[in-house]
Amino acid sequence: MLELYQTDFDDKWFTSAKELTDEMIELLSDPEGGFFDTPKDGKPLLLRPKDVQDNATPSGNALACEALLKLAEFTGEGKYRDLAEKSLRLVVGMATRYPTAFARWLSAADMALGNVKQVAVVYEAGREDEAEKLVRFVQSQFKPNVIIAASAHPPSEDAPALLKDRPPKDNKPTVYVCEGFVCKTPVTSVGDLRGLM
Repeated sequence: MLELYQTDFDDKWFTSAKELTDEMIELLSDPEGGFFDTPKDGKPLLLRPKDVQDNATPSGNALACEALLKLAEFTGEGKYRDLAEKSLRLVVGMATRYPTAFARWLSAADMALGNVKQVAVVYEAGREDEAEKLVRFVQSQFKPNVIIAASAHPPSEDAPALLKDRPPKDNKPTVYVCEGFVCKTPVTSVGDLRGLM
């Protein structure tokens, strides 16, 4: 859902991602860290399974960890990051010994340890085409630790917190490049944006 949001910036995807994440936490969270494969209100089992190893496809736990980290960057809510870090602690020993079995986990660890760039694009209604050039520039580069949100100003109540209190500069589509919700001087051109990325 977060990837869909970063494609068309429809707030319904962001809202759905947040709702699903909160439901995942409620039904599958393990107090020791990570997430069970079965819900707490499911069939009673002798042992609730919790797969943490990546195989041909990433493990559910690795994907959950990555989603929590991204959601923390969009919302500024520390509870998501705390749960992600608790999940990462589960696999740190195994991942350092068997890195090929924990590739997606290592990607999530890189995001947790690196500087995630939060990009917020805001614009006046009717100036979507100009804003699209800025968005396309950000999306044209492979940068796995970059998240992007975009909206006409003012953003809706359902929009990510990253967009709040960030007005367009000089009535032009404006980009705020932030880390930890602390932003650099906003820019309005691709040339200036290139220097911040």
